Amino acid sequence: MLTVWGRKTSSNVQALMWCIAELGLAYERHDVGHNFGGTDTDEFFALNPNRSIPVLQDGTNPPLWETGCILRYLANQYRDEAFWPTELLARTEVDRWAEWSKINVAMGFTVPIFWRLIRAPKDQVDHGAIRVAVTALEERLAIADSRLFVQSFLVGEALTLADIQFGHVLYRYYDIDITRANLPNLARYYTRLTKRPAFQEHVMVSYDVFLTP
Repeated sequence: MLTVWGRKTSSNVQALMWCIAELGLAYERHDVGHNFGGTDTDEFFALNPNRSIPVLQDGTNPPLWETGCILRYLANQYRDEAFWPTELLARTEVDRWAEWSKINVAMGFTVPIFWRLIRAPKDQVDHGAIRVAVTALEERLAIADSRLFVQSFLVGEALTLADIQFGHVLYRYYDIDITRANLPNLARYYTRLTKRPAFQEHVMVSYDVFLTP
């Protein structure tokens, strides 16, 4: 049994939970962080000295933290061949696009766009900075759009770990009030993701808790 510490509104927790659901693994999750608190306790410090979420424990194994590390652990421990290939070069290709997605897409969206728009008081939203950040992000999204012209997923015709790191950002990207570039292949890819039950349950989650008047 997997145990997860982390609130469902965290984008990193959403990536982890989506992965767990796609792999069909049993779990229990404890709401921790943000409005739930709990990261400042001695018990949580013993799980993760950084006091950040998510944290995962698999049975009696030591707890794991850092989302990318956790996802790779799950992929190695519970993968199917398409999701995380055995062959080194094929697996490295998935890993390359997973890392690209985390550094170029998730990090390029969450703080410079999402937090600036959603977490700032409405009269303090810096729309100019957000437009600059959206332009920079969409230069990266255009790379994915080109790949998705010739294949269904980021690394071929099956969902892989790369799609978890990439796709979990797209719900908020398409849902928030911004002007978006015309990236038709990306839009079709996102529509396919929204039909996956695991994506619906764990990624398409309200972020109203973050809204600032």
